[in-house]
Amino acid sequence: MTPIPVANMSNWKFTRAQGIKPDESFVAIMKTADALQSDPDFAGLIIRCAPRGRIEVLVALIRPFPPRSRPRVTLASAGFSQSFEATMAAAGAAVLLPEEAGVLAGGKWQTTPSLAVTVKENTSEIKGIVSLNGLREAYSTLLASCSQ
Repeated sequence: MTPIPVANMSNWKFTRAQGIKPDESFVAIMKTADALQSDPDFAGLIIRCAPRGRIEVLVALIRPFPPRSRPRVTLASAGFSQSFEATMAAAGAAVLLPEEAGVLAGGKWQTTPSLAVTVKENTSEIKGIVSLNGLREAYSTLLASCSQ
């Protein structure tokens, strides 16, 4: 994935990656974790275009979980907390959240300063904080690129 600088995105990185098929590409925005407030195994947040106009949210990890894991992910911020059962993507290095998280990224998160993320799988727990500053602009850039 190659980062493409976009103005006013407050350190969200825009990326486009080639898929397995020749005509397949993926567009995403990514934000790295607050390193001082996050576990070393927590990398950040990825929001990407998905088929049929959906938006997917993934939690990026440094230390992967087994590919068939079903981790419990809790997202919290001022005034809300929500837990999801997630699945693994990218050989266990990314946790794919259910569709409801994509709805939150397109709405509530855009006025939220930061997001606390906890990923729990069996006895292992990874925690992190991601600043959501600039998400509104970054999300708009993502949506404009999804159909391209």
